[in-house]
Amino acid sequence: MTSFSPSAARRLPPVVNDPIRAYAPGSAERASLKARLAAMEAECPDIPVVIGGKEIRSGERMQAVSPHKHGHVTATWHKATADDVRAAIADGQRAWREWSETPWEARAAVFLKAADLLAGPWRDTLNAATMLGQSKTVFQSEIDAACEMVDFFRFNAHFAQELYHEQPVSPPGMWNQSEYRALEGFVYAVTPFNFTAIGGNLCGAPAMMGNTVLWKPAATQMLSAWYTLQLLHEAGLPKGVINFLPGDPAMISEIALSHPDLAGVHFTGSTGVFNAMWKTIGQNMGKYRSYPRIVGETGGKDFIIAHPSADVQAFAVAVVRGAYEYQGQKCSAASRIYVPKSLWPEVRDRVVAMIKDIRVGDVNDFRNFMGAVIDQKAFDRISGYLADAKQHAKILAGGGCDGAKGWFVEPTLVQTEDPGYRLLCEEIFGPVLTAYVYDDAKWSETLQLVDRTSPYALTGAVFAQDRAAVAEANVALRHAAGNYYVNDKCTGAVVGQQPFGGARASGTNDKAGSKLNLLRWVSARTIKETFVPPHDYTYPFMREA
Repeated sequence: MTSFSPSAARRLPPVVNDPIRAYAPGSAERASLKARLAAMEAECPDIPVVIGGKEIRSGERMQAVSPHKHGHVTATWHKATADDVRAAIADGQRAWREWSETPWEARAAVFLKAADLLAGPWRDTLNAATMLGQSKTVFQSEIDAACEMVDFFRFNAHFAQELYHEQPVSPPGMWNQSEYRALEGFVYAVTPFNFTAIGGNLCGAPAMMGNTVLWKPAATQMLSAWYTLQLLHEAGLPKGVINFLPGDPAMISEIALSHPDLAGVHFTGSTGVFNAMWKTIGQNMGKYRSYPRIVGETGGKDFIIAHPSADVQAFAVAVVRGAYEYQGQKCSAASRIYVPKSLWPEVRDRVVAMIKDIRVGDVNDFRNFMGAVIDQKAFDRISGYLADAKQHAKILAGGGCDGAKGWFVEPTLVQTEDPGYRLLCEEIFGPVLTAYVYDDAKWSETLQLVDRTSPYALTGAVFAQDRAAVAEANVALRHAAGNYYVNDKCTGAVVGQQPFGGARASGTNDKAGSKLNLLRWVSARTIKETFVPPHDYTYPFMREA
């Protein structure tokens, strides 16, 4: 643990976003990553439960596989038992006292070191783990497992510094202070498969603010989660600050959500699961020592709408990148588009041409634009939507699935004439994009349609060269997306630039990668010190005239 002089006034280094590496042919970075990929494919780590730094192997092993080559096992991992969950909570309580009282600069230093390790010697390992375990292409892995996680650690430290330095006014005669304490209890972090950086942030942000964390990673993100934990420990995170619990989510949640010391939940996943967790917390409210902080980012049915004045090529490129990068498995991925009749033939033809040019396959081949969807369950669900589209809509491109060697789904463009068709309303979480063509004269009505079609409000975008149209869309779609883009795709939020989160059925909109999120993991105490307190209980108004 880094020690600091109590008399020093400290300020963190300036913060900037981590630059994205290109991995161009012939580059040293490409050769280095290729070598790490080959080495890791030959490895198969046996991932334990980790409590207080102690590795525990229950003996009930599960396998993690590469989605694009599902016969290849990338790791085995041990399922936590109910006793492990209880032990992890107890160990977190043990670690909480010292960690919560550790100076904020020392806590921040751990994550700043982790960021530098990840930006440097650990970069290939986290990128390779994400590619092999989650079937991300080199670029998708680079912007996630490397750049975004580095940015989360660095910018969270920067925002923490800003928060701790926010202090109230102190008139003459007194000193008013705000203290930002860690929450009493533990934070339960439940992380998804699709972003390695989300795994690091959902457990890392509360920990940076002095909390101890119970981390349940997704089974389909186990490889990169394991290396993320190792990275944090190498950076100096004390054992027990984050306890690592792979296993049955229902069992782990049942124990964690019913414990009196539950202080918060940091969640990314499905709306249904989050709703169930919230309901459980509500039913257990009388058990808790304090009201748990509930922070969740859930589903999306993200849109891009084009005005008749839109730049057709820019719109088409945004559609393809927004819908099909990482197989459409981003919470922010474009899933529905609204196109005016005057532009539709040209938009359709350009999008279809790009879809036909997209390569889908093993992410070890850097020429591929897409890998495989995450698992058999996702493959079957998406296949069901495609079967429905073949019966009730029109597939213009793609539509095929092949699960023989990997869970591959072709990038697919669907057209429907029904604005309430299920593929325009339901979250699919796959490379399936549905288009609705509207009359040019019905721009305003279509904006209202976009706003009311889905229960979600995560991301959305408008394309228009007409500034009046942009202004109208900005107002009409104000509550339709928490991350909103003008003449850009609806994915690709950058930490420190576009804090991420949505409302309605998309979550609590606590904006990961911002000071707003960190506020959820502290409990403020106001301290007033009076320098010369009064010695007479009476007031002037009590005196006789």
